[in-house]
Amino acid sequence: MTKHPEQRVGVFIDVQNLYYSAKNLFHAKVDFGKVLKEAVGPRKLIRAFAYVIQAQLPEEKKFFTALDSQGFEVKMKDLQVFVTGDKKGDWDVGMTIDAIKVAPQLDVIVLVTGDGDYIPAIEYLQYHGTQMEVIAFGETTSSRLKEIADDFTDLSENREHFLIREYKNRPRPSTATPTRSTTPSSSARPAPTRTPARPPARTRTPVRRRTVRR
Repeated sequence: MTKHPEQRVGVFIDVQNLYYSAKNLFHAKVDFGKVLKEAVGPRKLIRAFAYVIQAQLPEEKKFFTALDSQGFEVKMKDLQVFVTGDKKGDWDVGMTIDAIKVAPQLDVIVLVTGDGDYIPAIEYLQYHGTQMEVIAFGETTSSRLKEIADDFTDLSENREHFLIREYKNRPRPSTATPTRSTTPSSSARPAPTRTPARPPARTRTPVRRRTVRR
């Protein structure tokens, strides 16, 4: 597969797919900035899209702002909640349409997702002369998606580079060996004192009186 500096590259990231793959596999978050650099390499980045689902959570705004600062065009869609309580949020169709629209300006399209629903889009764009590359976690990527891509990058092979792990501060157990003090503490109970046993009382043997007959 050909990769050279003059290639024009477009990157399309399915944020939900990557986010939940990292969470379920490694209990970690994805460093999307590093993923973008991996996707582009030494080539020319023309456009980079990040597709997200809004669930009205407090931390979302900060996350979306971070994506924007890393060079992504952030596309948002609200999470659909049905009367049955079911929830749905995906960008399969929207991401495919955007890739087809932008393809004439590009030599290479990099799809960052493991979802097999993108297979028809990849085959279509390949037919029209676009080089199609896929980046995702191998364990959660469609096997067919790996086969048809012109190049597949498995993030799991270098996961420490692409993941952000959160460590909780836990108190370290003490390694000191406890020593016994020879000085009694003030809260120690005094040793019980024994009351000396009394000697047994003496018993008198009754004396028989002899009756003297006169």
